[in-house]
Amino acid sequence: MSTRSIGQEFVKGLWDENPVFRQLLGLCPTLAVTGWVINGLAMGLATSFVLIFSSLVVSSIKKFIPSQVRIASYIVIIATFVTIADRCMAAFFPLISKNLGPYIPLIVVNCIILGRQEAFSSRNSVGRSFIDALGMSSGFVLALLILSSIREVLGVGTFLGLQVMGTWFKPWIIMILPPGAFLTLGILLGIALHIERKTKARK
Repeated sequence: MSTRSIGQEFVKGLWDENPVFRQLLGLCPTLAVTGWVINGLAMGLATSFVLIFSSLVVSSIKKFIPSQVRIASYIVIIATFVTIADRCMAAFFPLISKNLGPYIPLIVVNCIILGRQEAFSSRNSVGRSFIDALGMSSGFVLALLILSSIREVLGVGTFLGLQVMGTWFKPWIIMILPPGAFLTLGILLGIALHIERKTKARK
């Protein structure tokens, strides 16, 4: 059982245990879909939907799941919500669904989601599991939003498709290509590590 307060349970996902910048989880979609802000935002929200509802279900029925099949059970629950997210996105946002390609179905094997079920939801109350999932989801969405914003602005000079850079700006095409994803993430991880060291030094 967690001993953190409700506020601490939520905030930890934004920084101390941020899935991308601190735990380095879910890097496949993080690198693959963040060339454009709309794609990064859509992936973040779809992952949040799956994580939050999977956590609620796992926490609610954890006492009825035999320990021998808990991982398989978690995957079935996660896959159910992934299918809902995938079909809804295909129905209401077909262009975004096409752009994201296989990465929505691959949420099933996203280690952020399965890891939270095993490490937290299966051991805590429904309320705490919801707050934990909400915090982790917010941290993941924030990470994707930061990464995709930098890449889109520098790569094509736009934000959510709106021109934000003047005619003087020459787009850095590499930023919307795979090398740009690795470069941007590496710089952001370096900044996060620097902030962590500065914070520890002050304490």
